[in-house]
Amino acid sequence: MGAVNESLVVFGGSSHPKLTEAICSHLGVEPGKVMIHRYANENIFVQVQQNVREKDVFVVQTASSPVNEMIMELLIIIDALASASARRITAVLPYYPYARSDKKDMPRISITARLIADLLKAAGTDRVITLTLHSPQIHGFFDVPLDHLLATRVLCGYFAGRDLSDYVAVAPDAGSAKRAGPYAESLNIPLAIGDKRRLGHTDRVEIVRIVGDVKGKKAIVFDDEIATGASLVELVGKLEEVGVKEVYAAAAHGVFCGSAVERIRDCPVREVVVTDTLPLPPEKQIDKIKVVSVAPLFAEAIKRIHTGESVSALF
Repeated sequence: MGAVNESLVVFGGSSHPKLTEAICSHLGVEPGKVMIHRYANENIFVQVQQNVREKDVFVVQTASSPVNEMIMELLIIIDALASASARRITAVLPYYPYARSDKKDMPRISITARLIADLLKAAGTDRVITLTLHSPQIHGFFDVPLDHLLATRVLCGYFAGRDLSDYVAVAPDAGSAKRAGPYAESLNIPLAIGDKRRLGHTDRVEIVRIVGDVKGKKAIVFDDEIATGASLVELVGKLEEVGVKEVYAAAAHGVFCGSAVERIRDCPVREVVVTDTLPLPPEKQIDKIKVVSVAPLFAEAIKRIHTGESVSALF
């Protein structure tokens, strides 16, 4: 990657310092200097410790736990940078907070993904970069430019080196088929879809059948994120039931909340491949979970935005 000029500054919040450092390393810059302090009353204090007047500033903050605290920290950092007369402030959100709250599917609820977009703008954000949104409609919630990067190239790169002649891509349900399609196309393998049905008026779902030819093949389940892992485990069981030889899984975001890691460890899935949009703490690091980095992708997007080049080639 070519050198960037000194008007570019990349700051990172507390959510994922390792990813911020990796992005800066690919850009050939040092992370910006910022002090973040939490008082005993849980208030957050932020001081930008270098001159950012008329600088092109990028702030890396992902929606890691505690999510709400990370959001507030990001807003305060952006406000501090705006007060310090930064020329342009771009929020870099590898994993967008409240991405699943993207529609009004029940009475009297908040479309919180839109609220986050409004808060970012109110704090002083001029542009946003994110990766693999749960729903593309979130793009329409923004009044500022949004660059929506995709994990397709990164995740497919992990599998591209092997013989894929007997592989099939699997979408967990019909709603995710559009997201899984580009993975199948990139790897030049067929696509199958899980037929997911809701059980009565409960939150439980069941995979009743697999639509597509999967018998005797090796399957890769592609999804935008893995949260509790319950749906993945159920789908893996169904795929084995219909004669799939081996099952792998890949997702842009490894949320792994609750008992997800234990479920993955105990189920017959061979590997679960995720990106590093979220940090993976030591207690969640098991042999089955493989992590590939999106730092080069974000670094290239930052460089192109800074130099005025097209970002669409990265999509």
